Amino acid sequence: MGTYKTRKTESAPDWLDQDGVKLYTISTHGGPVDQSPYLERLTRIKADRAIDWPSTPAFAILHDGASMRYLVLGWWGNDNELFTSVSVETDTGWVEDSARFSFCLWDMEVMWFERNAFVDTLYCASPDLASYRARRFSNA
Repeated sequence: MGTYKTRKTESAPDWLDQDGVKLYTISTHGGPVDQSPYLERLTRIKADRAIDWPSTPAFAILHDGASMRYLVLGWWGNDNELFTSVSVETDTGWVEDSARFSFCLWDMEVMWFERNAFVDTLYCASPDLASYRARRFSNA
């Protein structure tokens, strides 16, 4: 079993995909994360779901793990539920298999921040999707 060490987590106000999904990166190595392989996979995952992404609050975590790349997509639906998809890049390509892979404790820091951003900006008296998309977690 490993020992917990903080991993570099970054985001920026302009880190949105074409549908407004907020992007985060997490790196084991502490350097910048090449987003391009993740963004191709993200586009495919979103296309496989009948969701109106431009009007859906959502975020994606592009995680350079110790041994593999992990893509976590989270989106809010059914009033207050967080749905997730986790893809892992293996030797044979990207795999989405919840029996083998899930998000990890570093991803949960972003999820906790996103939960609070959702409550403050959307699960409130005056919902504001633009305000939700503007809120970002970073420990860089």
